[in-house]
Amino acid sequence: MKHLFFSLILCLFPIAVNATAIEQAPWEPRAAAYRLTLFLGNLNPTPWDKLESSWTAPVPGSALPVSALSRVTEVESADIREALRTKDRQALFEASTTAISGGILRHLDAAETALGTSSGAEPEIAIAEALFRAFEDGIAAADASAAKEIGRAWLVLNSSVGSAGLLGNGIEDPNTIAFAEAKSTISDYVEQNYLLAEFTPRSKLTPIPESIFVSGVQVDLPATLPPGSDIADQREFPRLVLQFEEAGEDEANLPLVAYGDMLFDSPEIFGGPAQELGITCSTCHNRSDVNRDFFIPGLSHRPGGMDVDSAFFNPMFNDRTDDHLDTPSMRGIRFTAPYGRDGREPSLRRFVRNVIVTEFAGKEPTPFQLDAMVAYIRQFDFLPNPKIDRAGLLTDLASDAAKRGEVLFNTKFAGLDDKSCASCHTPSRHFRDGKTYDIGTAEPPFPGGTPTAFETPTLRNVNFTAPYMHDGSLPTLASVVDWFDSTKNLGLNADQRADLTAYILAVGDGEEPYQHFEGTDSVFRLSWEELTTFASTLDTLLPAQDAENIALLVATVAPDLAADASAMTNQAAKPDVYEFAAILRAVGVASAAGDWHEANRQWNAFKIRQAEIDERMF
Repeated sequence: MKHLFFSLILCLFPIAVNATAIEQAPWEPRAAAYRLTLFLGNLNPTPWDKLESSWTAPVPGSALPVSALSRVTEVESADIREALRTKDRQALFEASTTAISGGILRHLDAAETALGTSSGAEPEIAIAEALFRAFEDGIAAADASAAKEIGRAWLVLNSSVGSAGLLGNGIEDPNTIAFAEAKSTISDYVEQNYLLAEFTPRSKLTPIPESIFVSGVQVDLPATLPPGSDIADQREFPRLVLQFEEAGEDEANLPLVAYGDMLFDSPEIFGGPAQELGITCSTCHNRSDVNRDFFIPGLSHRPGGMDVDSAFFNPMFNDRTDDHLDTPSMRGIRFTAPYGRDGREPSLRRFVRNVIVTEFAGKEPTPFQLDAMVAYIRQFDFLPNPKIDRAGLLTDLASDAAKRGEVLFNTKFAGLDDKSCASCHTPSRHFRDGKTYDIGTAEPPFPGGTPTAFETPTLRNVNFTAPYMHDGSLPTLASVVDWFDSTKNLGLNADQRADLTAYILAVGDGEEPYQHFEGTDSVFRLSWEELTTFASTLDTLLPAQDAENIALLVATVAPDLAADASAMTNQAAKPDVYEFAAILRAVGVASAAGDWHEANRQWNAFKIRQAEIDERMF
């Protein structure tokens, strides 16, 4: 959904795919560095500088702001440093795996020693378990019986430590025999699979146990993101301005638009890791704008963007260049062709297809699906801004500083080839000109090569899309003005730079930029109304007996309905939401079987039930 507010622990066990996620639980520093090592080590080319930083500096997502190397033994540290120095992936895998497994065993030993003492065994067990998390999903995917046995062993460990009671009451001695047996179960498995004198070489670094890896058994390891990743919606929901809504039209009366809205929120249109992780178009483009919190270590240099053509999402599209791109806003996108930061796509249709197939490894969308997505995306409008008129000129609501800045914006400068800022950011064309330029922000691909030219971005609503430039390298609009003044020798003094910044802030403003919730207007209500609107397209798809698109809709909407129930204020109505999800699944099952009578019967039951309880849901 456009709002993502439930827990998806991305590096643990696989769950049903939907577009609902929040932050991971914090990681023990060594486990965080290890999981980041696996992720970065599988990128091509290998980013050795980032790998070194993952061990020598605190890792995003760690529970403590300390380096992983500060918590390993001297021997383990030396082995990891040597692997980093020689840039040996296999050696780094072996050294880091040994550091984690060795840490688990040491903390379990310390816990056993502390049984019955005043310090207690619990803190050492907690650290050992936090380290074991680094291997947990690999064991669960590859060796389910062992995962269950080890899971029981952790429970026994925690319940065998005894209790000091309270004021002498409730004292319980530790069960040393049960503790030792459970400890042995965990330690033996770790030693046999993760603490070895020699590991089998791995082309892909994974936490799969060595015994399973050498057996040759194919393991379906779920896609994971490294610690510190954030693919949840940004904390403040951007306000979504849709043409048809502003005109008073109901989206349910626009089935093509409604289906495109659903596709925009569906991970089903993507392939590979993106689909598994529940990533959607709205993951990066929250409610048509920018997800300023989006961040994946190794792919993102800073929040709000990533390297879209790396090896992770689609290896076929890997350009082997670490080129982070800031996510552009999609507000008013029908006015902002060409598309892509470098203007590579002339039409929205080609742009959408490129994102689905090329960037995120999805299968070819059907013409109907492309029609629907384009129909929906074209409804995105800019936030209204009373400080500018229809021609892009300042109104009386703008400040005096902004009006002085408007003069500067239209002044020609020698450093701009005798052009003005307005020559490219043309006010009457939504502050853009539809062309691409090399302004000096990109390095040539090789000495003497031609650097990438980037499209002129619109300045409308730009106040809400920080950071700036194609790579998000400048944090504020004032820093953008300073950059142009410095690199283009504009010769502006401090007052002029302030006025020019005030002007850009005026034209980049917008009314009510963020969604506000109060009373019954809740996050859940927004979700519920969107999902039931998506479902309404069954009124069009069922008569057409379009089994393919019905299946896609059900696979998207039913899981999100069930997940969104967790955010309900009216908990008494939660069973009703689960019932709706089950009815939608029944529609999908009947459709897939070609039983159109049953599919229509289930859909009618959904609509009747919705009419009965719609208002009391909130």
